Amino acid sequence: MIKNIIFDMGNVLLDFNPSEPLDRFCSSEEEKATIKKELFDGEEWIQRDLGNITVEEMYNRVAGRIPEKYHGSLKNIINEWDYSMVPLNGAKEFFEFVKKSGYGVYILSNASVNFYDYFPRHFVLDSFDGVVVSADIHIIKPDRGIYEHLLKTYNLKAEECLFIDDREDNVLAARALGINAHQFKNDYDIIKSMLK
Repeated sequence: MIKNIIFDMGNVLLDFNPSEPLDRFCSSEEEKATIKKELFDGEEWIQRDLGNITVEEMYNRVAGRIPEKYHGSLKNIINEWDYSMVPLNGAKEFFEFVKKSGYGVYILSNASVNFYDYFPRHFVLDSFDGVVVSADIHIIKPDRGIYEHLLKTYNLKAEECLFIDDREDNVLAARALGINAHQFKNDYDIIKSMLK
């Protein structure tokens, strides 16, 4: 029996779309492609999610790989990318439905410490029964350690949890530990019907 809902944050509760800041701050398709490849698809983004490097270190490393004429845009994007992190349509309503239905609610997110700046703009952290952010424990999904940390920290039984994540690899890793898991495809209504 499901007693707890574990939410991924990006593209489950909040929209994570790098195209938004790239479109806003870059002046050419080449600039967008370069910064996307080196920043959002680069190793430094993962290291930020792991809590291993600072924003300044990320900027310096990425700036060293791209043309100097793009440095201003890169700095703007690094400093302001999270303006685009807004709730998905139906996210708040679905969260309220789950909460009012009596489920325990948890966050399990690959995110840098900046999570604590932008997430509370849209959701009250204290309304969750527990929060695990990868940067705080230096482990990222789909590493089994992050799931085990959540279960142990909040004394949860895997079989009593439903984990919702948009990435298949993260869903499969949860299932391997006995956690019920659903790959999210903007389908809150389907999840609601699963819970009823």
